[in-house]
Amino acid sequence: MPTLPAGHSARSHAAPTLQAVFWDMDGTLVDTEPYWIAAEKDLTAAYGIEWTEAQAEAMVGQALEFSAGMLRNAGVPLAVREIIDRLIGQVTEQVRLAVPWRPGARELLAELRQADIPCAMVTMSEPVLAREIVRALPAGTFDVVVTGDMVSAGKPDPEPYQLAFDTMAAALPGLEKTGIVAVEDSLPGAASAQAAGLPTLGVPNFVPLPAGTVRHEWDTLAGRGIRDLLLLLSGPVPEPAR
Repeated sequence: MPTLPAGHSARSHAAPTLQAVFWDMDGTLVDTEPYWIAAEKDLTAAYGIEWTEAQAEAMVGQALEFSAGMLRNAGVPLAVREIIDRLIGQVTEQVRLAVPWRPGARELLAELRQADIPCAMVTMSEPVLAREIVRALPAGTFDVVVTGDMVSAGKPDPEPYQLAFDTMAAALPGLEKTGIVAVEDSLPGAASAQAAGLPTLGVPNFVPLPAGTVRHEWDTLAGRGIRDLLLLLSGPVPEPAR
């Protein structure tokens, strides 16, 4: 996975108060939710099981083990690992054919890279899919990548975002959570980032965020830039989970 380039410093970029941006992947960087839902429907249909929109929505942003458990509860007669492999294999094949970028995501990533503001990807997907997204972007776009297999507890637990912070902080002296913006589209993801103590921006996609989930919410990343992210860092941030 990508590592921090030599000489990177938490204060050596154009906007010193914005030290880093942590990105969710599915639904935030890329609109892969339709790919996941299609894979779920194909899997359940193979066993004569009806899969509803409500069930699909309940899986958005969840750890893959949680999603596989839901499919097993619905009647899919496969082990959790088999279900995950079937889903992620189908989604990865679709991404290889066409990466469905969310509006404004690549443009904002490019601006952050130009300004030398490091980014982390924090996803509950596994490396095989995360690598496809990383490869589709310019080298060095992400300084840290955390995938679902790297943590013992997935979103909404704070562990994924805490691991991303700890990894980046080890290479960037002076990195503070108050200087980071986490970008999420789902309730589990926003809960994870906020429980880790990070200022969190909600950009909902497939499922609306319940009112009050995050302090800051945008309809889209299109047309947004570093100046907009800086404005999010004023005011109180959530206390980390204890």
